[in-house]
Amino acid sequence: MPAVAAAWLGDRLVEMRTKAKAAERKTAPLAKTGVKLSTRLRRSDACDDEDGGQRVGVQSLGRAFGILEEVARHREGIGLAELSKRVGLHNSTTFHLAKTLVTLGYIRQEADSKRYRIGRPLFALAASALDEIEMVRLATPILEELSANTGESGHFAVRMGDAIVVIARTSGPGAFQLAERVGVVRPAHCTALGKVVLAALRPDQLERFLARVDLKPSTESSFTEIPALLGEIDEVRRTGIAFDDGEFNPEVRCVAVPVTDFTGQVAGAIGISGPIWRLSMQALRSRAKAVQAAADRLSKEFGAGRAAATDHPGT
Repeated sequence: MPAVAAAWLGDRLVEMRTKAKAAERKTAPLAKTGVKLSTRLRRSDACDDEDGGQRVGVQSLGRAFGILEEVARHREGIGLAELSKRVGLHNSTTFHLAKTLVTLGYIRQEADSKRYRIGRPLFALAASALDEIEMVRLATPILEELSANTGESGHFAVRMGDAIVVIARTSGPGAFQLAERVGVVRPAHCTALGKVVLAALRPDQLERFLARVDLKPSTESSFTEIPALLGEIDEVRRTGIAFDDGEFNPEVRCVAVPVTDFTGQVAGAIGISGPIWRLSMQALRSRAKAVQAAADRLSKEFGAGRAAATDHPGT
């Protein structure tokens, strides 16, 4: 597992804790009804009142999220005394809540130092939180700036089975902008965005992809032979940049680069495209730096910027 994107996880947990606090305000009146917590929940938080009902349950959740936030912010780990101080709870209360979180796997305690650190299951939760809606929210302002800087349409796409789907796009200020809609599905083998995604596959995944997919040509420039496509993918892996020289649309050229997430894996591809009469290959290569800068920014938004540099693929 790559290094923890601690601050990114902390931000996500802050959002979850805020929702828990809002739920506490809404469910406070339920405490008067005498509704009981389950025996299991009471047992997992021995320091809360047993007659607290739903309000106590929500309070316990809020405290647990507070502990997760602090542990996530300390990549080097944090001891019980310091953790208790930071979350504003008694040592015994913090200990019991942390013990439950350790049992569930969301945090772990080092055997020698007894310091708490984030557990692996939390990575799965964080990855699930980084869904398409969140990606679009984070990608759109970066794409808008990219389009403004390059004068071309910007796109962010993710893998969808054996194809790619554009989930965010913007138009540049120049004339004759591409009018592709969000949600459009494109083949992976003849688009710059798609070749970035293919380059991120493991060898066995790529082999299965090639066995399943018919490399149908979209234009005369499309890759239709496996050896040629593999050579192209190797070049994308080597340089971290993919080009589409009229391979999907004979009138359009594109450039794309990978965007990574907090695990160090490729989450998608970001790129620009424009008409061939305005975007020569030389012009496209000159704009690749701006695309790479946008990809770096978006990767940081996804948490990759806080992981160790060795966790990143060559981009």
